[in-house]
Amino acid sequence: MAARTPIKSAPGGKPPRRAFALPWPLPALLVWSACWAFFLVLHDLRLPVEWSAAIATALGVASGAFARSSWRRLFIAAGFPLSLAASGLGTGLPAWSWLLALGLLAGLYPMKTWRDAPLFPTPRGSLAGLDKIARLPAGARILDAGCGLGAGLAELHGVFPDARLTGLEWSWPLRLACGLRCPFARIRRGDIWKEDWSGYDLVYMFQRPESMGPAADKARRELRPGAWLVSLEFEAPALRPEAVLRNVHGKPAWVYRMK
Repeated sequence: MAARTPIKSAPGGKPPRRAFALPWPLPALLVWSACWAFFLVLHDLRLPVEWSAAIATALGVASGAFARSSWRRLFIAAGFPLSLAASGLGTGLPAWSWLLALGLLAGLYPMKTWRDAPLFPTPRGSLAGLDKIARLPAGARILDAGCGLGAGLAELHGVFPDARLTGLEWSWPLRLACGLRCPFARIRRGDIWKEDWSGYDLVYMFQRPESMGPAADKARRELRPGAWLVSLEFEAPALRPEAVLRNVHGKPAWVYRMK
């Protein structure tokens, strides 16, 4: 079956305007400055230096979660503790305070998730029109495989307001943050590759190109005929798309129906 004509939801076929964003590396510089200011204020309040450093590091880690790419997130999150070490002010800190900083980074970016895409946010409007292709019944079950902070779940909820949404995320901090952001969905901690997809009517993912081969194999094994796999930006070459949504420039949504 030949793929359908690509669908665009933006008026006149033009991609929607992007939200205002600060040019890189200004976000990193602002976060690092805020971390240092926070650290110095806490230090002036006579908070123990190890706790001042730990709290300022946590601020950087939390701020880094909103960056657009994994390397930028890591760059922002690690900037303050590295600059503290280079400054010499951290030479008197006990070893446990550095372990705490590393623990905060590892908690947000566990090694297990580095092979996937822990925090690539789904752009607003990128899934518009998906309900016209995947005509799901009320109460259909949808999985966001690797939900991060919940941007994809929010888009899915807007398109399928009557669906039963589940978000799966390996990182505990992201799972908790997503639960607060998306009360309309069930958020669980788990491995997207070990999760059984057979009970879902649609699986959505925004991962990496390297993930799409295993994703296509898993979809063909576990999704029932008529169920859907939707991948933002990255194509699954082993599958033939039912349609391609091109609502956001550079972020096509590949829509596959299982046979």
